[in-house]
Amino acid sequence: MNFGDGVELAGKAIDTAGVAVLVIGAALAAWRALGNARAKVPDTYRRFRQQLGRTILLGLELLVAADIIRTVAVTPTLESVAVLGLIVAIRTFLSFSLELEITGRWPWQKDTDAPAE
Repeated sequence: MNFGDGVELAGKAIDTAGVAVLVIGAALAAWRALGNARAKVPDTYRRFRQQLGRTILLGLELLVAADIIRTVAVTPTLESVAVLGLIVAIRTFLSFSLELEITGRWPWQKDTDAPAE
């Protein structure tokens, strides 16, 4: 196995981990939401959306990492770097949107609930 094969394998492994996080996390969030709905826990829908959003954020981070590894190490052509840039831009926009949805603030805004140091 040469370097390119190892990097491609690493990229596929991280891709697989990203997809696994998405599938397992979505299933766990749905399972918790179902239990909360049966127990009539307040804000079940909001909690479900937050858990699902966190899952998606983590899965997106892993998928971006895999794309970067494969693009930079395996096929560093101008076209592949441009495609990677577009993918990262779209996923960054999705991450910011999800962060706003989960926490109610942008990632660069201060946490108003955190104690002052």
